[in-house]
Parts: sequence; C-alpha cells; structure tokens
Amino acid sequence: MAHELADDLFTQLNMGVKGLQYFMETCCPDTCVPVDLKQMALNHVKAHPDSAATIVVDGMACLRYWYRCQAWVHGGQWQEYMHILQEFVDAFTAVGIRLVFIFDGTVEEQKRAEWVKRRLRVNQDIARIFQYIKTHGQQPNSRELFCLPSGLATFSIFALKSLGQETRCSVREGDYEVSNYALSHNCMGILGQDTDFVIYNTVPYLSISKLNLNRMTTVLFSRERLCQVLKLHMTDLPLLSCLLGNDIVPEQQMQRLRNSALASYRKRNKQVQGDKVYAVAEFITVHHPRSGETFGVSSLLLAEAEEEALEKGIRTYLLPGQTSPWLKCSRPFPESVRLMDKYVPGEILQAAIEKHTRAECFLIYNVLYDGVVECSNSLEDEDEVELPPQAVLYLPVRERIYGLLLPVQPDCSGHTVSVKEWFVFPGNPLKEPTRVTPKPLNYIKESPDLMALWFRTDPEVKTVQASTLLDVFDLYEFTEELKQFDSPLIAVICLVTYIAIQARQLSLEDVDAYLSQAVCVRFKSLTEMQQLRTPVVDPRAVQLGSLFVRGLTYLIGANSACGFPFPMDELMPWKTFDGLLFHSKYLQAHSGCPKEELLEGNPSWMSLFLSIRELVLGACRRRGTPVHSRPRRLQYRDARPVEVDDLRGERRPQLHHTTQQEFRQQPAASAHYQQGYRPRPRHPKRGRYQLAPRWPKSQN
Repeated sequence: MAHELADDLFTQLNMGVKGLQYFMETCCPDTCVPVDLKQMALNHVKAHPDSAATIVVDGMACLRYWYRCQAWVHGGQWQEYMHILQEFVDAFTAVGIRLVFIFDGTVEEQKRAEWVKRRLRVNQDIARIFQYIKTHGQQPNSRELFCLPSGLATFSIFALKSLGQETRCSVREGDYEVSNYALSHNCMGILGQDTDFVIYNTVPYLSISKLNLNRMTTVLFSRERLCQVLKLHMTDLPLLSCLLGNDIVPEQQMQRLRNSALASYRKRNKQVQGDKVYAVAEFITVHHPRSGETFGVSSLLLAEAEEEALEKGIRTYLLPGQTSPWLKCSRPFPESVRLMDKYVPGEILQAAIEKHTRAECFLIYNVLYDGVVECSNSLEDEDEVELPPQAVLYLPVRERIYGLLLPVQPDCSGHTVSVKEWFVFPGNPLKEPTRVTPKPLNYIKESPDLMALWFRTDPEVKTVQASTLLDVFDLYEFTEELKQFDSPLIAVICLVTYIAIQARQLSLEDVDAYLSQAVCVRFKSLTEMQQLRTPVVDPRAVQLGSLFVRGLTYLIGANSACGFPFPMDELMPWKTFDGLLFHSKYLQAHSGCPKEELLEGNPSWMSLFLSIRELVLGACRRRGTPVHSRPRRLQYRDARPVEVDDLRGERRPQLHHTTQQEFRQQPAASAHYQQGYRPRPRHPKRGRYQLAPRWPKSQN
C-alpha cells in the first residue's frame, strides 16, 4: 500500500544520498553525461541482440514529472493525466524502448523515521496551501507551494496497466527492487530521481527531471566517473552514502566523523565547493583495506552505534551475489517476518503476494503480510471542523476490510489481532502507529469464506462478492437497487452515500455537486476537460474533492479483498471524477443554480442524475441522517465573492449560510484516532465549533 500511502502526495526531486545530487551537478559536472536515448537503445540492442532495450522506471520518482496538469488542488484532472501518461509511453515506444514500471509497495521499518519526518513536513506545506487559498481564492501558482493530488501513485499504477504497460509493486525497499530487476534482466538503464541509484552497483541511472520527451534526451549520472573523481572503488560507494547520510543512516549520526574528516582535509587543501564529499572520500581511501583484506568498518575506529548503523546501511545496497570489503560478513539484509502467517491460509497469502507483485490489487498484501498499512498526506484543512479527516471518516471501512482478511474474534489465548496504521492527518504526531482491530460486517452475520470469495468462479459468487463489498461500506441494502447501474456509477453512489452518512455535515448542494459531476464526466471529451476553468477556489470544495478520491482508494481495496466483483479499471477516477468539473459544480450548486443548468440542459443526464440522487438521499433518510439544503457564500480576503454571473452568465442573489451544528456522535473509533484529530479553533470572529466525543478537543 505504500506506493500510495508512502509518498504519493509530494515527491522529493532529490532523494537518496544527502548532498550527492548537488555535488555531481555543481562540483563535478563531468559525472553528468548527456545521452540520446534512441542512440543508447540502438547501442544496447547491438551489444545485446537477444534482449530488448528496456528501461526500468522508478514510478514514485516520476509522479511529479508526469502530473503536469495546470490544475492540481481540486482533486486531480484524471483524463488529462491519462493522456500525459499515454504520450510518455508512446515517446519511448517510438524509439524502440520498452518500459517496466516499479512502484514502492511497502515502507520498510528502517526508513520509518525518515518517512514520518517527511510526512510532518508536508503537513506544514499543506497548511500553507490552504492559507493561500483562503487569502487569495486561487490555487497557489508557485511550484514551491505545490502538491500532487491524493492517490496519484495508486491510480498511476492502474493507469499504466490499462495502457498495456508492465507494472510491478515491490515487496521490499523499492530502490532495491528497481536496481535488482534492472541488473538481473540486463536492462539498458534506470529512469528515476534518486542518487541511491548511483550507489547501487547496477545499470546506468538516468534522470527523469532532465528528460526532454520531444528530443528523447536526458542526463546519465555516472557512478564510474564519480569513482574516478573521488578515487574510490565501486564497492566503496555504499560506505560513502552512509557517511554522507541517507534514508537509513541519519545525516546527524555521522556528523562527528564528517567534521573530523573535513578538518583533516582542509589542513592540506583550500576550501572549495563540495569539500565535504571530497573529505569523506579521502577518509575512505586512507582507511581502505588492502587488496584481499576485509576488516569491516571496525577499522574506522567508530563508536559501537556508529559501526552498527554503517554495517546496516551498507548491507541495504548489496544486490544478490554482491559483497563489500567494509563488511566482515556480507550476509544479505534480513527479510521481513510474515507476522500474519498463522491467521491466513497459505493459498490466500500466496495469491496476495502474486497479485501485489503484478500490481493487480491494493491494500490486501500489506494487511496479510505484516499487518502494517500506511497512508500519506491528503489535502485536508487543519481548520476545518465539519469534515473529519479521511483517516477518521473511512476508519469503519478499513475495520471491515481487515475483518474480511483477518480473525475478528480473539484466539484461544485471548489475543486479538490488530493492524498497525500509520495514517497522516492534521493533529496526528505519528509517534506510533494506531492499532486497529478487525470488525465484522454489519449485515452479513457470518463472515464470507475468503477462499470462496477469491477462488470460486461460478456465477453465484459474483453476487456474494458484490453484496460483501457493499456491506463493507455499510450499504448492503443497495444490493438489488444498484444492479441497474454500471460500475463507475455504483462507485459514486456508494462513496457519496457513505460520506453523507458518516460526515453528517454534507449539504444537499454538496451531494448535487458530487452527483452532477459524476454524470457529466461520463460524456466529456478531453478537450472539454482541458478548457474547464473556475473563477475561484473554495477550500471546502478542495477537501471534498480529496475526500472522494481517497474514498476511491478504499473502494478498490475493498474490491480486492472481496475477490474483484467489479473490474478495477471501472472504479478509477478517470471514469468517475474530475477535480475542476467537481469544483465548478460545487460553486454552481452553492450559488442556487437550477438543476437543469447543473446538468447542462441535457434531459437524459438530468434523468440519470435524479435517479441516483433519490437513491442517495433515500438511504440517508433511512439512516436518520437526512441531507438538508445549506448553500454557502464563498468569501476570501483578496477575492470578491463568487457571483452567479461568473458561473452562468446572469445575476442571481447569493444565499449565505453558516452552520454552527456540532459533529453528531459517530461509531466509536480507536482511542488513538479520537485523540489525534484536533482541528485548530477558528478565529474568534468566525465562531467556534464544539466537537462530539469522537473527535474531542485537545487537552492542554
């Protein structure tokens, strides 16, 4: 799940070894070699006539390069994004290059501290983004204040598969699997943006940030030239990385050693740019074991903790069959323990691993393998008090998904299994994971047999799979009613109904915005989507868009757990959602726009809209959570309120509504989530909201 849940929102352009990217580009530009990819492919095929010219793509590192849509804050321009991916694939195909995409499928515990550090930093950036929106009523126009749409990594995997590309998810550290796959399959290069690929002894590393798709050129970061410049052996590079600092060995842990090396270096050399790297390289050369000797890092006279950290870090770079003179014993890095083995049939676990590796499912492998699930940042306003964070809103769904996969009752010794969740949302310090206990389904009293859900092929099982998925969202009553709709509309009906019942502060205008865009998006061309504009950006609409897209990830997770009652491609955002279209419908709905205009004057669209609207509102009424009209006036400091003639070409008075209702009591969540979600109180002049016990106020 980490492909999404680890780094899908913000992708760091210079990942890996601290300072190495800058050093190679600025201090040693000869290590950065311009290459023509078409010529490189021809040379590769000539040298290896039995293999195709293949590039392994580090999917996580390419997200920011791929998402070039002008609008990003609204929830994603998914049709346009699909078009960009198609152009990317076509450009490589045209010059005879085959692509294999690998995405991170897990976050290894040795990188957890760095993962948490980055997630908390991104939270601060998101707060600044919402502050900008509230001040200016627009999306930030600086690439420094930018974030990728929620769920981008997860949906990119399925998008590339739908384009016929070989796509894989890793079962261990993604950089390792990319490097190992490329080396073992004799690939011509790795395309990414992570200096760890300079350190691994693997195929050439090509830069995605330097890629010119029109000319098919980029830059090759040469580890061979780096070794020549620094007078190091290739086998010394892992130690160089660890001494400079990386995701395994924190930069500050080796500060003492670097300072000593730098002081010694500057006694004999004048101060120059990059002298820290030169000094560390010289330190390695001075202490290098003689040919044939292996003393390990103990020869460096380190403290015990430093020695252990270096050995651990060096070992992570060794691919199968490789050794290091800096390790006394070059044993492979230990594999993760399968903690859930005793709860899961072997056939289920094997199927989960295979589907995960082939990028055919979502979430289930992480639950069944070691019971650890991550979710990265979402575009959520820390000042928002009506809409709970997605981690809280969808907690009951995750509990029931876990209940399908794992035991819901204690074992004979009284032990209750739980899943560790590292979920990012405002107010969660991420000091420890939340333990979430699997819960049974609400309507289906006997949990369906997982073996039957996954492996039976008779027609009757499809009905069981579909009703089970609906029960995961507590919507079993829809089993018969939804049969008249196709899969994308079923997805929309389920999510909007679930959000309306759980959040309890959704207005009729919000529901109309969700449903009208879901109907209209089905008939819009790419050109029409690219021409969409909105006069202002509303922070609440931003969060609603993000909330829906995150819901799609849980929907495909439930679909995976239930044995795929619906085709995965039918549940994707390019079939169900467009951020700008939703935003425009939101502004129209809250301005009092007639339904006919919401549905753009199309009678058949209107008929479809009214039928699914009655389904959603009827379900909400039956649950005791009727949806009421609460149109909102949109206000910003530097932007005038949205006028209806901005939206429809005629003037109509705007309605103003400020809700002071509390969150209603919701089903009990874990104590950690109750304590974690603490929205900031609003400015005194804007009023304060009292939260129900599910999300209590912070206790000082």
